[in-house]
Amino acid sequence: MAFRPLHDRVVVRRVDSEEKSAGGIIIPDTAKEKPSEGVIVSVGPGARDESGKIVALDVKEGDRVLFGKWSGTEVKLNGQDLLIMKESDIMGVITQ
Repeated sequence: MAFRPLHDRVVVRRVDSEEKSAGGIIIPDTAKEKPSEGVIVSVGPGARDESGKIVALDVKEGDRVLFGKWSGTEVKLNGQDLLIMKESDIMGVITQ
């Protein structure tokens, strides 16, 4: 099944966090916080401005991004846990 987000929405796959703390303590799944870092899987065409023209998004597929702790809507597509969120929920792109 294929999914294409609409307007200024993006689909993000969370990046797994470390399983150990800095001191070497293994953190169980129930105590871990969900990571606020992910990779863009798919992007919509962009939002429309006041004149009706489409304004392209600043992010693209493959970008590694940071987003707010409560951002997006969790969905399961093709067996993957993903987030659908607006581009405005993304705080920034991580560059190497």
